[in-house]
Amino acid sequence: QVQLVESGGGLVQAGGSLRLSCAASGSRFPLNAMGWYRQAPGKQRELVAYILSGRVTNYSDSVAGRFTISGESAKNTVYLQMNNLKPEDTGVYYCAAGINRQTMGSNPYWGQGTQVTVSS
Repeated sequence: QVQLVESGGGLVQAGGSLRLSCAASGSRFPLNAMGWYRQAPGKQRELVAYILSGRVTNYSDSVAGRFTISGESAKNTVYLQMNNLKPEDTGVYYCAAGINRQTMGSNPYWGQGTQVTVSS
């Protein structure tokens, strides 16, 4: 029922920028917690950033200062502005959402993933 549609991935050179978008639909309840995970080749999926109620944000140490997450909770929409991209940022980025932080972290609704490739 709940569907998350992502866009914005692509190829970019190191130092470049990309902006990812995710729009969720079909939820009976507001998705208060939305965020982004990524999975690099040969690596486990990691939480990159999340936003609560469209206001409170959190970032992993590896992206803090370079990425900015924003959202419109009323529309169940989230964005990830990625600046100064590095080759190690390469991976599949997945939008995730839940009615609260706990569910987003443990049993979220998932987007299909969008590929981000950063060349050196």
